Amino acid sequence: MSSKEIIQSFYKSDALIDSAVMKEFLHPEIILEWNSSKGFVQLDFQGILDISAELGKAYVRSKVRVSHIVTEEETVSVRYSHFVKTIENPREEMLLAHFMAIWQLKDGKLYRGYQMSQLS
Repeated sequence: MSSKEIIQSFYKSDALIDSAVMKEFLHPEIILEWNSSKGFVQLDFQGILDISAELGKAYVRSKVRVSHIVTEEETVSVRYSHFVKTIENPREEMLLAHFMAIWQLKDGKLYRGYQMSQLS
């Protein structure tokens, strides 16, 4: 699989709300530097799995709509919007946030991430 295909598979999967799926995409030495509207956070392997598990408790469905994707060797930049369905209202899809991420892959897994997000 190409780097672009790996990233596309990642965002098409349930990884963002299922830590078991997330684990399959992560390199053991992953570091994600995330600048959000709430501040900066740096996450390692376990930190990312914890966030995925927490999202899984709050949302029954997750969908990512990618608007841009640019690839250069093992680095992929992606711009997307993340939509979710809540446990309380599983029929209504709501926009959670907009994201811009740059991913560096190593051994076919997400290795370094630089992400910015803005709540909807």
